[in-house]
Amino acid sequence: MKLSTVVVRVGLGAALSLGVGACASQQQVTEPESRPSTSLGDYYPLAVGNRWTYRVNGREDKTVDVEILKEEEGYFHDNQGGQLTVDGFGVRDRKRYLLRGPLSDGNSWTNVVSVSSTERYRILQAGVPCEAPAGAFAHCVRVEARNRVDASTTLINALTFAEGVGLVRIEVSAEKANGERLPQTWLELASFKLQGPGR
Repeated sequence: MKLSTVVVRVGLGAALSLGVGACASQQQVTEPESRPSTSLGDYYPLAVGNRWTYRVNGREDKTVDVEILKEEEGYFHDNQGGQLTVDGFGVRDRKRYLLRGPLSDGNSWTNVVSVSSTERYRILQAGVPCEAPAGAFAHCVRVEARNRVDASTTLINALTFAEGVGLVRIEVSAEKANGERLPQTWLELASFKLQGPGR
């Protein structure tokens, strides 16, 4: 699977976008004693001009930049071909919910994205700290998405969202029938710049 496909699947095209040199937002760390937000939009701020830059497989010389270019019919379009929105149920693209409430450990949902493809999502952890090269964040949500490719392989996307920031990490792996996981690619947030509050 090509990286561009992975980016669009997990909303990177729409969600995994950040900009290099966006220092102003890198220091944004929620105080540990504060409570995490229950607003799903806080975990993926959508506004025209928001930018995210991701390192691919930990390499500083290989990055993916995501920038929200426009809003049209309620969806925010980015430069990677992604289209995201936040509705009463969660953060979604045109085919799937990437994050869905309630934000609690074990919450799960299913996305039928085509006749032959069903994705199963589950919140592994909510309200936990996380970090990436872009900084440390007090309130994060870790989600696992599983999609069976064939009888012997399941594609797994592990997504980490940080409150007030968006996607900070994506890990893609292939799981064999015996439970063995083979890492495919991973992206981590290197920098970001947010123009305004999310929806």
